[in-house]
Amino acid sequence: MGISYKLDNFEGPLDLLLHLIDKNKVNIYDIPIVTITEQYLDYVNHMETEDLNIVSEFLVMAATLIDIKARMLLPKEVNEEGEEEDPRAELVARLLEYKYFKYMSLELKDREVGADRLFYKVPTVPPEVARYEPPVDLDKLLDGLTLAKLQEIFRLVTKRTEDRVDPIRSRFGNIRKESVSLEDKINSVMDYARKHRKFSFRRMFHQQSDRVEVVVTFLALLELMKIGKIRLSQEHLFDDMLIETLEPEGEEGELNLPDLEDNAEGLNGEEEKSDG
Repeated sequence: MGISYKLDNFEGPLDLLLHLIDKNKVNIYDIPIVTITEQYLDYVNHMETEDLNIVSEFLVMAATLIDIKARMLLPKEVNEEGEEEDPRAELVARLLEYKYFKYMSLELKDREVGADRLFYKVPTVPPEVARYEPPVDLDKLLDGLTLAKLQEIFRLVTKRTEDRVDPIRSRFGNIRKESVSLEDKINSVMDYARKHRKFSFRRMFHQQSDRVEVVVTFLALLELMKIGKIRLSQEHLFDDMLIETLEPEGEEGELNLPDLEDNAEGLNGEEEKSDG
């Protein structure tokens, strides 16, 4: 008694071959080509369809199986490397590829079914919540800023300041220096930050006339960072640091400065310079 199949159960000749392999419980790498070919031809003889495209696909596979069956009866061919060639190798590769994509399609189908149970909701955040900015976190503001980096930047700035001093003219006469107020310098730096919004750390110090002003300007920057008026950023190690004001543009609030001890007091006073 012949085996009877319905065409709708199989999507093509490879699908039918996989069914026959599973039904006979054989190893796909060692297909009993005689048994599988007989069952496949029996199925083709019982096909009930008038679609020539479908019939032609199954007939091409039938011819391929008969060809493999005939080559299995002949002496095995040897390739250039001296290994025997298996006539079933190409068919096995096609079956494995088809099986892989078939299982992947089933997986995608399961995901499609599961996606029907998902619902996407557009976020409805109130405007006042969306505009909220958390308080300034000093740890995050100074993240990556180490004492060694500050010391190296300070050394470079002071060296550039020294290089700009004329070694001859700076020794002429006596110069009485006026004291530099830390509070005044903080206000001056903040005015500069409000005007330029974002500017170079090193360029800021190029405008200072001497070492005392450099030191007081440096202290003023630290105080402004401490009260959350500016922030420093650096993209790469040893790159120039950028100073950016945190005040909204156009809103110039008063600086709520704590009781400051004039850190520049010990650096000021009179410094006599005479030509030697």
